[in-house]
Amino acid sequence: MSSIVSGLINFGYNRTFLEPVWTAFLLSLLAIAVFDPQQLAVSIVFMGNTFVLIIPFILASSLIYAYVSATQADSLIAGALQGRQSVVILTAAMFGALSPFCSCGVIPLIAAMLAMGVPLAPVMAFWIASPVIDPMMYLLTAGIVSWEFATMKALGAIVLGLAAGWAVYFAQAAGYLLNPLKPSVTGDATKLVAQEKPVWRFWHEKARQEVFIEKTTHIMMLLMKWLALAFLLESLLVAYVPTEWVAGSFGGDTQAPILWATVIGVPAYVNGYVAVPLVAELINKGMQPGAGMAFLIAGGITSIPAMIAVVAVARIQIVMFYVGVALVGSFAWGVIYQLWS
Repeated sequence: MSSIVSGLINFGYNRTFLEPVWTAFLLSLLAIAVFDPQQLAVSIVFMGNTFVLIIPFILASSLIYAYVSATQADSLIAGALQGRQSVVILTAAMFGALSPFCSCGVIPLIAAMLAMGVPLAPVMAFWIASPVIDPMMYLLTAGIVSWEFATMKALGAIVLGLAAGWAVYFAQAAGYLLNPLKPSVTGDATKLVAQEKPVWRFWHEKARQEVFIEKTTHIMMLLMKWLALAFLLESLLVAYVPTEWVAGSFGGDTQAPILWATVIGVPAYVNGYVAVPLVAELINKGMQPGAGMAFLIAGGITSIPAMIAVVAVARIQIVMFYVGVALVGSFAWGVIYQLWS
């Protein structure tokens, strides 16, 4: 027992792991070792078995992210969002669901597009859809929950993006939601759009090779640290959360669990890499699939990084619209998925 505790403490002194996620992971292991030593071994075995299943998805998603970064294919997104509104809103929603940008990583691109004069309607469609799903999250969700769940979540991102885009279009036609960016953002946003055309065969240039390697390593470490914490928490759910409580609170045939999951998802959602395994385990314990879907969509759009980024660049009316779409859209799609499943 003492050797385990001292080993974990020494491991924590490594500067690489002196950050919030690893700190939370190590403290959780320490707490288990102190209060329930038998559970420590069970949790470690659980994490190991789960990682074996999910490693191919981590590798695939990391390579996709790195390829887009090395080729600078993100410049295509800004260019695709200019033109006829009916076309670009659909394009923006689909790009948002398929783009590899995280909740906060998409904000500089959003600010740049608005500063370029791209209308808010397609930008909002992209803005709403992007935090819900991306190629990395799609693969992880498919591996942890199911392919059907991941596909419906991606479709939900597109539908919510379309709804948000058209809502903005009609609101602006009526004189609302004008001048979305804060004045302090507009001045610097133009610096973000000066990018080269995509270089698909990036391996011919040494600098792009280095970007590819760096991005692959970065995203794999990001996924590994968040998933380590997620799988540890999942193992504790399996051990300590009664199935009867989950089934009673978020199960059944009514729409109340979906509504509660939507509302709870706004403040409780921390990170998709943590939320997906937890929701998968809760569904196994009796949670409505629709409630799990609503939680992940609402939480993804209103996660702490996403909301901090939105508040930083957008006026208050845009922030309120953004949160409103998250709540209404997530609940509606949760009900639809529950009826489907």
